[in-house]
Amino acid sequence: MSIEALKARIPDYAKDLRLNLGSLASETLLTPQQLAGTFVVSALASRNAAVIEAITAEFTPRLSADALTAAKAAAAIMGMNNVYYRFVHMIGGDYGNLPARLRMNVIGKPGVDKVDFELWSLAVSAINGCGMCVESHEKTVRSHGLTTEQVQAAVRIAAVVHAVAVTIEGEGALQVGATARAA
Repeated sequence: MSIEALKARIPDYAKDLRLNLGSLASETLLTPQQLAGTFVVSALASRNAAVIEAITAEFTPRLSADALTAAKAAAAIMGMNNVYYRFVHMIGGDYGNLPARLRMNVIGKPGVDKVDFELWSLAVSAINGCGMCVESHEKTVRSHGLTTEQVQAAVRIAAVVHAVAVTIEGEGALQVGATARAA
């Protein structure tokens, strides 16, 4: 499936998502690697098979093998970290003073430029709603020279890809329900 086929699956009530997906696919504020990786990690974090298939078909060819591996690693490690650090942030108390005791070696050696990996981690953290991780990764990418507009572009991609996944998932559930009611 291509990104055009994915856009065709977006219902008319969500045409803003279709338009945003199209315009963000040609975003120029990010490097080609940052753009492609942000789309890939956002699709993976959104957990919808159709979105993952279309986004990776479109953007994987734009990434080196190392960059694709790093993007997948960012989605994976943030899947763990966002749960853990969201808990620490929400609960407060002594948990923030305890060592996490979770392996996170890929963050230190991601296989791509640190700023790209951190940007991808930020996008996943935004999708997963971990304020502590969003703040940490935003601070890091800004300290590596990314502008507020570049950070915003990555989060806009994450927001739109996630919204497309939610919409397609919802439409699928509605169709299953309609079929069950008709039977």
